[in-house]
Order: sequence, then C-alpha cells, then structure tokens
Amino acid sequence: KIALSRGIPDRLPFGEYAVDSDTVERVIGHSTFLRNKAASKIALWEGKRDEVATSWKEDQVEFHRKMGCFDIVNLMAEATALLPPKDYEPERPKKIGEGVWEGQHGKVYKYSEVTRDILLVHDPEASSRTYTVENFEEEEPSFPDPSIFEVIDYVIQHLGKEKFIIGPSGTPVELVLLGPIEQALCRFLEDPELVKAAAKYYVQEGNLQDFIYIRPGTDGVMWGQDFAYKNGPLVSPAIFYEFVVPFAKERVRHIHDNFHIPVIKHACGNNWSLLDMFVEIGWDCYQSIQASAGMDLGKVKEKYGEKMALWGGVPVELLVS
Repeated sequence: KIALSRGIPDRLPFGEYAVDSDTVERVIGHSTFLRNKAASKIALWEGKRDEVATSWKEDQVEFHRKMGCFDIVNLMAEATALLPPKDYEPERPKKIGEGVWEGQHGKVYKYSEVTRDILLVHDPEASSRTYTVENFEEEEPSFPDPSIFEVIDYVIQHLGKEKFIIGPSGTPVELVLLGPIEQALCRFLEDPELVKAAAKYYVQEGNLQDFIYIRPGTDGVMWGQDFAYKNGPLVSPAIFYEFVVPFAKERVRHIHDNFHIPVIKHACGNNWSLLDMFVEIGWDCYQSIQASAGMDLGKVKEKYGEKMALWGGVPVELLVS
C-alpha cells in the first residue's frame, strides 16, 4: 500500500500478473486447471464447473504458499477466479476439426498455440447485432449470481491476511467496443453519440455492480483492457481523451470514494501518448510496462513516477532468452 501511494516501502513488493499452468504444476507437483486456459474452457463446456472451481481455489493457495515470495495475488488473470454461476448451462460446442469447435448460432472457436487458449474467431451474431442510443437508455443494469465469486472469496479467506489481493470491480469503462474490433473502432468516428451513450450506461452499471463485485477483503482492483500495440495506441489521443477519459475518471472516482482502494491499470503496448491521460483518469498504478513496445521503465519512472505507481519488472522475453 505504501508503494501504491508512491511512498518508499521497507522492501519492494513483488508479484506476477499471472503464472501459467505449466509453471504452477512444477511448483505444486500435480496437474491443474489454474491458468490452464484451454483445459479450463473445455472442462466448463463439459459441465465440470465444480472440478474447475476446486482446482482454482486449492491450487492457487498451495502455489502461493509454496512460492512464498509473492506479496501480490492477482485474481484478474484469465482462468484464475471468476466462474460461471453454479446453475449455468454449458455451451457444449462440437469439435469439428483439430483444435476447432462449432458452438451455438454458428460461433467458431479455435485453439491458439501462442496463447494456449481457445479463442472465439467467428460470431455471426456479433457482426449482425444492431446498437441504438435508445437501447442503452432503456437497458437495465445486469447483476451476477454471487456464486461466480466462489474462488475469490476462498482466496481472500485463506490468503487475505498475508497477501495483497487484487480482485474485480463492476464493469470497467475504457475503450467501449461495440461489435467486432473493426466495426467498433469505426464507430468512434461514424456514430460518436452511440459510443458515448454506451459509455454512460456502463458507468451507471459499473457503479452499481461495484457493491457486489468488490468483495470484502479486496485490497485493490485491476482493469485489463489493452489500448496499444508496439507502435502506438489503437485510437488517436484525441479520441481517447473524448471517449475514455471522462467515463473512466467517473468509475475510478466511484471506487476511490466508496471503497478507498486503488485501481490498477494493466495496459500492454506503447502507451507513451496516453500516459498524461492515465494520470488524469486517476489510475493509481500502471502495470504491464512493455519494454519491447518502447516503454522503458526507467524513462517512465523519471517522467511519471511522482504521479502514479509503476508495476514494472524484468521482461519475460529477457528471462527466456
């Protein structure tokens, strides 16, 4: 907490954004669904929710206790914490080829060797769905079944007194992407009032959801959308300022005022042209400072270290090579 408030702690806090299942298995000595993205997804398709839940809960606690060196437990990485509700109806896609599945309404999923995940690569409904300003003015906020937080509550119970627990919040409001990425990015120019109506709705929804999603014992929350690739952001700084800053600022203010915990921003890519806006939004910590995208940690520290905490580290590609 001292480091997040930009003070000088007695020792540097240490934590990983995520540790994948192959490493976890070497530490705990048995197979796991924890951060085993493809295996977890298939198991959930097959209705094995409780089996996945048990693994995510028990293996997470065992891993952190055996490692001993982590001060931070991030429950916002994929295949780590948020579950389907107990009474969910599995989608059960049909395997139609090696690493390819067909789901309901023509959805197509493919296994990615790069991410070791199963990705939705085609969704006819997403491409054909229509959005109107009136939809967002009339739509009621959605609230989850509390059973989706089973893993989070368990980890807080078992590790909360010794670790800094990062959990979810209500809907984050960042780049509002309505539909497939190409359509969604064009909407910022073609239908700006629609995008703003959606952002206003998500602010209201997220503010209400916070009281359910931010579990007792949560020390901080993390928002995980990336804004940039290696060469720069997906949208211009002007568009980012108009369509992201005011709405994200309101969501961060709500969390600060009502829960008094930090909001950590995970953002890969080259974010140099957006960092002043990160500060204005009020994000307490910038995480995933990607050296291979030109985000030199020392330079970011020199320019922004007095304005927000920086969760940096050693690039994974350097450790591998």
